[in-house]
Amino acid sequence: MKFTRLIALCFALAGALANQAVAADAPLVFKDPAPKRYDFTARASQLDPRAKEHPEISFVFEKGGKPADTEKASVDTRVRPQGKLVIWLMGHNGQLFDRLNSYGLHAIQVSYANGWFGKFGNMSPGKDGQLLGSIRLEAATGEDFSPLVNIPKPDGMMERSFQFVKHLAKVNPQGGWDYFISTDKQGLRWDRVIISGASHGATTSARFAKHVKVDRVVMFCGPRDQDEKWQALPSATPENRYFGFSHVLDGGWTGDHYCRSWELIGLQKFGPIVNVDKMASPYGNTRRLITDADVKKDANKAHGSVTPGGSAVKDASGKYIHESVWRYLFNQPVDKVGQPVPHDADCQLEPKKK
Repeated sequence: MKFTRLIALCFALAGALANQAVAADAPLVFKDPAPKRYDFTARASQLDPRAKEHPEISFVFEKGGKPADTEKASVDTRVRPQGKLVIWLMGHNGQLFDRLNSYGLHAIQVSYANGWFGKFGNMSPGKDGQLLGSIRLEAATGEDFSPLVNIPKPDGMMERSFQFVKHLAKVNPQGGWDYFISTDKQGLRWDRVIISGASHGATTSARFAKHVKVDRVVMFCGPRDQDEKWQALPSATPENRYFGFSHVLDGGWTGDHYCRSWELIGLQKFGPIVNVDKMASPYGNTRRLITDADVKKDANKAHGSVTPGGSAVKDASGKYIHESVWRYLFNQPVDKVGQPVPHDADCQLEPKKK
């Protein structure tokens, strides 16, 4: 009798776990009696009392008497949700967030200890070729990967993102933010996260995705890290989930840094480099996109032209010319890929001799 009850209990437990798994993977559906666009602002230091300043890497909570740890978030419950959260690793870009929300994506921008780049950004790759990459990984995870910095978990991107999403789930249940919290309530569901950034943020996005499996990586004007080797490391995130977009006058492109990183990651397996100004979406389903749109030969403007904003290129009617590119980067099904191509002979993979 006891054995029979034990068997029954095991079946009941298995059923409960199965139901929990189904519920956890069920599509997100908004339940908002008054659907609208929601925007939020918070301070990381107020969301988590464990958060600390790191003046040694110019990361503080206030600068010039103004908050420097501000975080932003938005969601539009009028749009059918995809059940994906974009974590943006640069300063807030309202125009980008407008588009992300219109695609049915949740979006947050987090403040984490990324100020180290101003101090160590020009250092050589180090003996293992991963000096900067190790600092990036520590800043992203809050785990000890580099002897050059000491960034604890509460100040890393992962925990800052988790604390912000927990806050959003409380203040905005209509937005369904709890969908991105793990079943054990100890972190985020990273398989539901799109990690993205520009320049410094694009590079950290790629380094983080090598370490943690995410839904997708969107890299604007990046990744870089000059002659480091971490880009070729085995990746927790499948290679077909990395997407890059850069301008050909950007110094990172003319210096072969972006094309080099793209090849080390393995993106040539999914199609050639495509000029989006000469081919329509879906660009042969490639992962490597470039533009030569007119930026008045300004390399600095070129650097920022690939994201919505003041440097982005507009047509004669005043509309951005890369709307279809931005939609593709964040929405193209990852299982749709182009045909593999050989190494780009114009891209120098080895460090240039000085």
